[in-house]
Parts: sequence; C-alpha cells; structure tokens
Amino acid sequence: MFQTDWMESRQPRRPKILTVLHQEHSSPGRVGHLLVEAGFALDIRRPPLGDPLPQTLEDHAGAVIFGGPMSANDPEDFVRDETNWLAVPLAEDKPFLGICLGAQMLANHLGGKVAPHPDGFVEIGWYPLAPTEVGKALMDWPSMVYHFHREGFELPETATLLATGETYPNQAFRYGNNAWGVQFHAELTRAMMQRWVVRGSERFALCGAQHGRDHLEGRMIHDAVLKAWLHQFLGKIFGAPVPA
Repeated sequence: MFQTDWMESRQPRRPKILTVLHQEHSSPGRVGHLLVEAGFALDIRRPPLGDPLPQTLEDHAGAVIFGGPMSANDPEDFVRDETNWLAVPLAEDKPFLGICLGAQMLANHLGGKVAPHPDGFVEIGWYPLAPTEVGKALMDWPSMVYHFHREGFELPETATLLATGETYPNQAFRYGNNAWGVQFHAELTRAMMQRWVVRGSERFALCGAQHGRDHLEGRMIHDAVLKAWLHQFLGKIFGAPVPA
C-alpha cells in the first residue's frame, strides 16, 4: 500500500476542466470522454443542486457549461448566478465553451437577447449547419447537427459568428480568443440520445420538431462526422493539457 501511494503521489496532477451540469443525472457525455482522454480531469458542479462555482479559475484549465431544460431567462437564482459568473473566465481569459443553454447564458452575459423563434419554430432533431467565412477559415464543420431547443440567441455585438442555420441563424460564435458558444449538441452518446428521445417525446409535437425515429436514424448517418468535428473543436478550445 505504501508503495502504491508513493507512486501515485509522484504522478503529475491532471489539469481540471470545470464542468457545469444542470440536472442530477446529467452527463458531460462525449465532451467529458474526449477531455479525459486528452489528459484533463473533470471538476463537475451542479448549481441547481447547490454546488457553488469557483470565484477564480486559477486552478482550472478552462470551463464548460452544458445545456438543460431550463431557459437562460428563467428567474431562478442559479440561472442568474451562472450568467453573472461568466465574468470570471472572460476576465481571466480562460478557455470557455457554452453548449445550448451555456451558449445562451454567454450571449445574455454579453448583451445578446435569448428568445423563442418569432413564428414558434423549434429545433429538435437533425438540422443543416453552414459555416461563415470566418468559421471555414477556422476548421471544417459538419453539414448536419443535432438540436434539442426551443429558444435561440442574438449574436452579441462584440462576438464573431462562426456557423449559421436556417431556422435559428446564430449557431456558433466566438468572443475574444477563448470564449465559444454552440447552439447544437455534439456531446450526446447513443445512450444519451435514446434517453432524450424517450423523456422528451412530448416535444416532438412542437412546430418544426422531428419524430424520435428520425433522431436515431439521423445519428447513424451524421454522427461520425459530428464526433470528428467535436474532437477537433475541443482541441482548438482547450489545446493539449499541461500537467500542474
């Protein structure tokens, strides 16, 4: 036992990524898998369940805020506190990624409005994505991405649009060098998608939503490209970890 403990104590600590989730059984999914494979450790916090967010990211290599069923406009304290907390990674210029709700929080923080589509359309299923010229120069993008949302965000004046869509034009953006937001979900494993399809089936009747079978069939067609993109995208945001 002493030898094992001694050997473990000599191993370098893995740099941490603050990982913010919004439900008790939510998972960082493929994003978490890829970050751990790249050499990071995940510091998982769930603010709706009372977990605090750190006052500084000096002990973290970056942060990810994931999605959730709530709105970025909800009056709950944790929504307001998370949105205000984004001042921390922005002030410290630490890599930050917001996914769906996390992107909407970032847009709100930067002065962009979050709201439903004026004609009531949602994006629930697979929808086309088109990179902007800036996005094309950055990397190759998938032509179809997976969505599960009823609101979108305005592009903040100080942000750069990277990818656009037909129904919700603002799909991916960057603010400065280190803050990124995407409206779509590349993090879902197959098991996660199956749970979403079962638990969110009442939303398939919403305007513009796709039936559950289309979600799973679309995954067989489009997911390999989406996964490859995510691997590259996370590398651009977080780079290769440097052990502390």
